[in-house]
Amino acid sequence: MDLSIVDLAPVPEGGSATEAFEHTVERAQRAEELGYSRFWVAEHHDFTDSVASTTPEALIPYVAAETDAIRVGSGTVLLNHYSPYKVAETFGVLDALEPGRIDLGLGRATGNPASDLALQDDRSERRRTGTDHAEKIEEVVKYFHGGFADDHPFADLEITRSAESVPEIWVLGSSPASAKVAGELGLPYCFAAFIRPEPAVQAFETYRDHFESSPHGAGPDEPTGMLSMNVTCAETDEEAARLRATTEASSRLLRSGRIDRLPVRSVEEAIDFLGGVPEPTRLPIEPGEWPRAISGSPETVRELLEELTDQLAVDVDEVVVQSQIADPDDTLRSHELLAEGVGLSPR
Repeated sequence: MDLSIVDLAPVPEGGSATEAFEHTVERAQRAEELGYSRFWVAEHHDFTDSVASTTPEALIPYVAAETDAIRVGSGTVLLNHYSPYKVAETFGVLDALEPGRIDLGLGRATGNPASDLALQDDRSERRRTGTDHAEKIEEVVKYFHGGFADDHPFADLEITRSAESVPEIWVLGSSPASAKVAGELGLPYCFAAFIRPEPAVQAFETYRDHFESSPHGAGPDEPTGMLSMNVTCAETDEEAARLRATTEASSRLLRSGRIDRLPVRSVEEAIDFLGGVPEPTRLPIEPGEWPRAISGSPETVRELLEELTDQLAVDVDEVVVQSQIADPDDTLRSHELLAEGVGLSPR
């Protein structure tokens, strides 16, 4: 199994975005040393007290410049907010700066109504999110791989890019709807189980059933999937469950709409809020009963990831790890132990 990371650039207690980005680079460098395949950065808006990663296109070149070989990309660009042409231009430049290393993860999401409105170019009406999502993704693909008809107004547009590569385009989502888009466009698909774990099995079935090779040559010949999970790894199942408390507390607050209580940076504060230490994640995990976050020792987490990926209709041999552990040092240690448990080959 291969491992990758999606990073939120969490702001440390009493710290700043500058420190958050320094920790992000440290995690990327260590991930590269450990043998992780990719390091993606997220797009989240209006959580500046807790999450600094608002603009992947700005953070990617910073991370790529401080690493050597690991693939670097977006997890995700929220395409519902942007022009496909501008996204393609931006990632074409990134590919020219770091040929063969750039991933372009495309997704969609809504957030705080104020930030959603601020991101719109036309604020005269509330935008219906995602109604043209497939068309916008395909437009991005066509800028890199051709496909516009000769009489199309964009047919003569060219993207700045490297001589030998283009960004690897992924569709990211947490529903069968996004899986269907990925399948019909013939693109690789990453399912975000840390957002909505329940439809994971159905989403990959949908992706498999609708998969057709990209007519533009933009994707694989066969369905290719990744699973993204919130994972906490420690020396023992019990210690990993204790560290997972911050993840569980943050998730509960978000689901209840109590974002005024975020961020939860202390394990002790999280345990107090939850009313106790979370139970260790146990096997087996039944389809439709997937947890939003898992934890355990290296051996336990390996078994958990193998069980979860074995349930999927597509051969998934790569897991993208998200972590919401309070202490940056504990996060690094979690990544180290997970790499050890899965058996990654250090670079």
